[in-house]
Amino acid sequence: MRFAQVRSGRQFVLALDHGEDLLDGLARFCEEQDIRSGYIPTFVGGFRSARLVGSCEPLADPEAPLWEEITVETLEALGGGTLAWDLENDCLASHIHVAAGIKGASADGRVSHLLGAKVQFICEIPIVEFVGDAPGPALTRRRDPNLYDVPLLGFGTGS
Repeated sequence: MRFAQVRSGRQFVLALDHGEDLLDGLARFCEEQDIRSGYIPTFVGGFRSARLVGSCEPLADPEAPLWEEITVETLEALGGGTLAWDLENDCLASHIHVAAGIKGASADGRVSHLLGAKVQFICEIPIVEFVGDAPGPALTRRRDPNLYDVPLLGFGTGS
């Protein structure tokens, strides 16, 4: 177990409009507002399409992370996640999961890690910034070569 106490900073509500790319819009907003870490308690919206972690094939190693993706069309989504600073690439690294219903399939659902999405109509995203006691981002993300290179949450510039 690892943990750090953080303080809430500024709070925003971001509305992404029809046709916008969710992750690009989120990253651009955070850059403009100088948000380097925080969380999205929950968001709601429609997606024209979304790329999710998933596969239609049997998993070769159920213990390993899955790097494959599926694309799903015309969804209503509920999601949330964390915003951390990728120290290696010097950019925002979001970690967002969604539960989404496919509108044209009796709202049949998908739940997974979000890799990308195009907004349909609107996506409403509350964002809470985290601030640490030291200079720099309160949350960071680094890949762990001993754990399949998965990007793990860290605190400040340490672990």
